[in-house]
Amino acid sequence: MCNARRAMQKMKWFPLFLLPVLLVSCVSSSITNITATHQPRNATGLYPIEYEWSTSQQTIRPETITPYVVVGFDTYKMRQTLKMTNRWEVLIPVPADKNSVNYYFKVDYDYNRFGKPGKDSLRSPGFKLYVTEK
Repeated sequence: MCNARRAMQKMKWFPLFLLPVLLVSCVSSSITNITATHQPRNATGLYPIEYEWSTSQQTIRPETITPYVVVGFDTYKMRQTLKMTNRWEVLIPVPADKNSVNYYFKVDYDYNRFGKPGKDSLRSPGFKLYVTEK
């Protein structure tokens, strides 16, 4: 058999290997922080943190989306913003002796796949909330 024929036989399988790469590359998810970076200090010491999540992954099971705000070693479970499908919020404590706090978002979710559902999570980059005196 000549080399050209052998090369063509190997090439006929190439599209099958390329297909999963194309399918995975078309899915994207993003976390957008919509929290004000500076908030005035208040008497309760609780400050709102909000984010918006958008994804093109159609296999996600929306009822399983569980987002958190992580501050140091503390985790705060978020709740869905009323009348919104892609926004979440939580109040986090900031001690009176601190002027800022570092945090990030972590979103756990399930998605449909062959067999039982898969589990995955997404983590945002870090953010900083500044608490200013009135």
